[in-house]
Amino acid sequence: ENPANKLSWTFLILLSPILGIMLYFLFGRSGLTKHTREQMDAVNREVDACMPVDEEAVRLLQEADPSVLRQSKYIADWGHFPVYRNTATKYYESGEAMFPDMLAALESAEHFIFLEYFIIEEGHMFHQIEDILEKKVKEGVEVRLIYDDVGCIGTLPPRYYKQLQKKGIKCAAFNPFRPLLSVIMNNRDHRKILVIDGKVAFTGGVNLADEYINRKERFGHWKDTAILLRGEAVQSFTLMFLQMWNLTEKEPRWDEALLPSPPVEAEGYVMPYCDCPLDDYKVGESVYMDILNRAKDYVHIMTPYLILDNEMETALKFAAQRGVDVKLILPGIPDKKAAYALAKSHYQYLTAAGVKLYEYTPGFVHAKIFASDDVKAVVGTINLDYRSLYHHFECAAYLYGGPTVG
Repeated sequence: ENPANKLSWTFLILLSPILGIMLYFLFGRSGLTKHTREQMDAVNREVDACMPVDEEAVRLLQEADPSVLRQSKYIADWGHFPVYRNTATKYYESGEAMFPDMLAALESAEHFIFLEYFIIEEGHMFHQIEDILEKKVKEGVEVRLIYDDVGCIGTLPPRYYKQLQKKGIKCAAFNPFRPLLSVIMNNRDHRKILVIDGKVAFTGGVNLADEYINRKERFGHWKDTAILLRGEAVQSFTLMFLQMWNLTEKEPRWDEALLPSPPVEAEGYVMPYCDCPLDDYKVGESVYMDILNRAKDYVHIMTPYLILDNEMETALKFAAQRGVDVKLILPGIPDKKAAYALAKSHYQYLTAAGVKLYEYTPGFVHAKIFASDDVKAVVGTINLDYRSLYHHFECAAYLYGGPTVG
């Protein structure tokens, strides 16, 4: 475990042993039973077996930038997913900009629709999506949906998955909230994935609730981002979804993963990846730190939370101290006052090292973006906070080159 995390829990347990130990068992541990870990290992072996490797992409990336090739090898080895060419991407600067394309992609589905989200809430956004899903089920399209049970505690009624199952939508609640029976409630599915027919994939910060498309105002204007993929890299998001879905299935199926995603002519490289809290590899944090450590001119970041461990704070300061333009855009109106206060505790030390901090005064920033030197970018679900980097299941797309990055 991270030393800062150990110290925090040690302090709490020493301060109040009984309460501290109870809270630690409920929220402090990342772990699985031996049986579940064996299931996850088996699922990951299937993912590796289904995953194609584009040797030509590897060769061309070696010629373009050997350091990025090494990063892609790290992502492939420890994040399970390889580098792709032949993938077009489209960046969305807000949830409301993405939503029409999401609806159009859902309407186009002919074979399957996979959805995996941390938060779903009944309202304008999800009702439109749900109507399309019901229609597609009647047309014979395979529709599966995963939502995080804790993420949806305040937004969905208990056992909401049963309501969707009655409509023909295959639905599962990830890691159901049973505090008296489970001691791994800390590990949440924070991913946001939509895949249609293996041809189109969406990811980013946008959940399926009205504030994410500014249909409802909660903390001023909601600033979010997302990305669309068309082409070969979509296959990784298909596998990511099946990885989570098959974790608890008695008879795992990988049929959709065996369908190759059709190539789309495009410049640049795309590396989807996921981060699992139940292994020893902090892929999300390592990718961010590699961008900071290799940046030549700038690293621009958007994140809703700034709760840093020593390693990440050091990387941000070091990049600024060696002359890299490091800018962070953070919320002007917070959704969580405690997280906002913790973020403020870093301001003095970061700005003293030359890091530039900005607050989005119209409202709340929920975007998770790293962009560097006009050639590298990450768009995904991974925040700059301890829970996201150490405790949650996360996903992202790493882009190198191409018009979307520039």
